Amino acid sequence: MRSRRSSWPHELPGPNSSDIPQLSEEPVLSELFRRVGDKPILTPDSMPMEVSAVFNPGAVLVGDEVVLLVRVEDRRGVSHLRVARSPNGVDGWHIADEPLLEPRLPGNPFEEWGCEDARITRLGNGDWVIAYTAYSRYGPTVALATTTDFVTVHRLGAILSPLNKDAAVLPQTFDGRWIMLHRPVAGGQEHIWYILGHEDLTHWSLPGVLLPEGGGPWWDGLKVGVGAPPIRTDDGWLLIYHGVKEVANLYVYRLGLALLDLHDPRKLIRRATEWAFAPQTDFEKQGFAPNCVYTCGAVERGDEIWMYYGAADTCIGLAVAKQADLLRFVHEHDFLQQVGMSQGMVE
Repeated sequence: MRSRRSSWPHELPGPNSSDIPQLSEEPVLSELFRRVGDKPILTPDSMPMEVSAVFNPGAVLVGDEVVLLVRVEDRRGVSHLRVARSPNGVDGWHIADEPLLEPRLPGNPFEEWGCEDARITRLGNGDWVIAYTAYSRYGPTVALATTTDFVTVHRLGAILSPLNKDAAVLPQTFDGRWIMLHRPVAGGQEHIWYILGHEDLTHWSLPGVLLPEGGGPWWDGLKVGVGAPPIRTDDGWLLIYHGVKEVANLYVYRLGLALLDLHDPRKLIRRATEWAFAPQTDFEKQGFAPNCVYTCGAVERGDEIWMYYGAADTCIGLAVAKQADLLRFVHEHDFLQQVGMSQGMVE
């Protein structure tokens, strides 16, 4: 592995510390998440080769080390997934010399144009399952792979038909079945769905709508998609999801919060009316996809949620929030209590 150290000014305390000197003094526009510093933590210059962009990383804790699976877009426009490791999760990143997942032809034709947007879940046997978008001339679709060490990987292949993406597997089974969230496209509609899987993770069935796009003028009115894999809390599974609104013929990507039932995550029990995180800094508002914050991974460190996110499809930022604050927000701003359970939600 090649080590690239950023110009970050300070070391971050360990995961159990709440004293984080890099956090902004005040949340921007009263956002729940506070950015760590005023710059991205990884940029194209962080990579060991010339690339166009680095963004949308999956994120997990492996021991005391933060491991990111970064989407790297090369100068052709094709993406691969590459491992970055850091002891403190902020700087001192060690970037793998080779991709973990890259287009591999002819055996994987649905990856012809790239491997994108990994979301990582630890399974009960200690393995990690990676849900990612396989992109080809046939459109984007959901593919799975497993790893034990983030050095080698076993592909399970494409498991759903296009057009589909934004998939994440929950970390435990429910009545012997896996649950995966995903975002198919049908008739111009882009809702978050669930689907049930068998033990081998290759056979999926019995889908249903979990969280519909907001419609109308809502911040998530145009489309929604899974952000980080759901996080287990005492109140339910905390889901960070992205929502898109079209403003003056431009898309704005923000992040919101929802809660899924702890014992049956096919049931949506809370959905915040307001967004929780939005593009505000220059590096979030300017880039290949302006006005875009998009997460694929968040990790629990003590009582905090560390959210790694793509900024403007160009670089990677980090923002931190107290888990208790996120839960309080989704309860206080619950959409379902305002409009009733009859508006297209699971009863």
